[in-house]
Amino acid sequence: MHTMTAPRTLGATLPAVWWRSAALVLGGALLTAVAAQISIPLSFTPVPLTGQTFAVLLVGTALGARLGILSQLLYLALGLVFPFYSGGASGWDVLTGATLGYFVGFVVAAGFVGFLAERGQDRKFATSVTAMLAGSAIIYLFGVTWLAFHLDIPFYSGDGQDAFTFGLAPFIVGDIIKLLLAAGITPLAWRAVDRFRNDDTTDTPT
Repeated sequence: MHTMTAPRTLGATLPAVWWRSAALVLGGALLTAVAAQISIPLSFTPVPLTGQTFAVLLVGTALGARLGILSQLLYLALGLVFPFYSGGASGWDVLTGATLGYFVGFVVAAGFVGFLAERGQDRKFATSVTAMLAGSAIIYLFGVTWLAFHLDIPFYSGDGQDAFTFGLAPFIVGDIIKLLLAAGITPLAWRAVDRFRNDDTTDTPT
């Protein structure tokens, strides 16, 4: 009788070739780099609007905790040499600048949503939204905290001259849209995978 082990992540549904993990890590890093080029600078803050958070959440969920973390670390490393940071930027000065906290948040968030995905949180929209929201919160916790330190301003003061205003408030609506999109994609992907696996099992003789 032919049996199949249920995959824990979407990435694990791909053929189990020896180079699968390396390809997933590289693919996740490149997807994040591509999303980073969707960048809209804002005049009042050093933090641009980008597509990175969408990519980070999707990559972490699809790859799982370990590979998700590795993909973001690879993205950061590649950006030291190649124009992979937002707007085609690169180099050590960019990595350690005002947005360092967001970069660190990418790594932690990818690991956290990947951890949740390994436990099935990405298979239904409601639980996927919760996971993506948590991942987004992690990114901004690190990002805004570092921005306050880097610019030597309060985390929140209420007068519009704080890290919350510069590093979070302008991005709330956009990031809600991005996390909802990411949360919607993963259950749909699992449905397609499950349908394919069921068809494959049906067609396999016992």
